Amino acid sequence: MKVAIGCDHGGINLKEAVIKAVTEQGMEYEDFGTYTDESVDYPDYAEKVGRAVASGAADLGVVLCGTGIGISIAANKIKGIRCAHVTDAFQAEMCRQHNDANVLAMGGRITSPEDAYKFTKIFLTTPFAGGRHLRRVEKIAALEK
Repeated sequence: MKVAIGCDHGGINLKEAVIKAVTEQGMEYEDFGTYTDESVDYPDYAEKVGRAVASGAADLGVVLCGTGIGISIAANKIKGIRCAHVTDAFQAEMCRQHNDANVLAMGGRITSPEDAYKFTKIFLTTPFAGGRHLRRVEKIAALEK
């Protein structure tokens, strides 16, 4: 499994925790940047991660900005992306289990590195439940047409 990771300057403080969670699961990752705390525009990184996931070059993605909100909005503009902004462990689990989210979003100004590690690990290890939830995910996909 391969995970695409991208962040702006506001989320860079969480990137190492995310990478640790990914590698501890034995998964590969591609880091789309940014690589410094110099100001950049989060839509650029949301697009890189979103396109990697939507194309199948990556199985899942993680995007990070100051709050996680802006980068999640941008990622969700890409067809096929179901990006969930999470702030607790329950949301990290449910976005995968019920919504089959394929991109996780978190905020570096509202989430600690310890929580980012925990939420990423949960996101990566929680399977989609399918069943009645599949019908709902299909309805979400139909909205893109």
